[in-house]
Amino acid sequence: MKLIQYVNYLVKPVLWGLFLAALIIYGPKIYKSLENDRSYKPALISYSDAVKKAAPSVVNIYSQQYIDSSVGSKQQLQPTGLGSGIILDKRGYIVTNHHVISEADQILIALQDGRLFTANVIGSDVITDLAVLQIEANNLPVIPQNSDYIAEIGDLVLAIGNPYNLGQTITQGVISATGRSGMSSTGRQDFIQTDAAINEGNSGGALINSYGELVGINTSEFYTGTRNVTYGISFAIPYRLVKFVMQSLIQDGRVIRGSLGIEAENLDPLLARLWGLEAKNSIIVKKIIDNGPAQKAGMQKNDIILKIDDKDAINLIVTMDKIAKIKPGSATKITILREGKEQVLDVMIGELQQ
Repeated sequence: MKLIQYVNYLVKPVLWGLFLAALIIYGPKIYKSLENDRSYKPALISYSDAVKKAAPSVVNIYSQQYIDSSVGSKQQLQPTGLGSGIILDKRGYIVTNHHVISEADQILIALQDGRLFTANVIGSDVITDLAVLQIEANNLPVIPQNSDYIAEIGDLVLAIGNPYNLGQTITQGVISATGRSGMSSTGRQDFIQTDAAINEGNSGGALINSYGELVGINTSEFYTGTRNVTYGISFAIPYRLVKFVMQSLIQDGRVIRGSLGIEAENLDPLLARLWGLEAKNSIIVKKIIDNGPAQKAGMQKNDIILKIDDKDAINLIVTMDKIAKIKPGSATKITILREGKEQVLDVMIGELQQ
């Protein structure tokens, strides 16, 4: 037993010494060999897979108008507009911005595989600045879509479009904010804000996430009052709104929206505190449209809307969107607060006129 202990006492230090010596002599050579071998290098951070999934479905849109010819009395088609679009359905439905095609007499669609088509306008919605086109074609690439995806601040996004007709271009950024309103002429738009560069020609193009799924449709840059571009502030229309509008335009040729016939705003936090309310869960009526649904139901200016059919009026955008989705002619219960007392009004929802 003592012999074994004595051998271990001598052998272990010798073996450790040999190991350390080999590590010192051969370690740098092994490391250098691995460093020169590409298979051992860390993987590059790349979003090429996402781009490969989404980019083929993003098309170039060229608008043309009949212009008086300088020779003779005939009119000639001439290019007047540039934009992008997205194939959202294998039946050839393409979504773009309304302003891209609003004045076009002819719309040309150029696919990334080189095919060129003339598009028909299925419908257009001024309020959301969206339009649906259709082309007759087979084997169309459709952009990946995930209805469960919820855009969150900080998500990485890629903008795909055709800026200045340079050809398809990818720009990268993050989602800077969600639920932005007041950026459109209607003031009711619900935008995603991003710092991904969006330039002329990008309108109607895709904003995708790192999986290649559609996040929204690029629509505009932010301009100051002097029309100077503010870099790093761009906007996109959320996918869920895009899908709703597209389905409505395909089915009805227009978007049918419910209306209360009011103008409202989010409740001021101080005023909410005076009434013992949470400002985020109520809105206040600022104007009643004459002979509209709200007036007929007895609603008054400065009424505070608490609920729509027993569901909290979370904020102005959510509430107006909820009302817009109610079929015109439907009976709806609106819970209001007037002079400190709750009341329930029976309202017959009207139709919002563009």
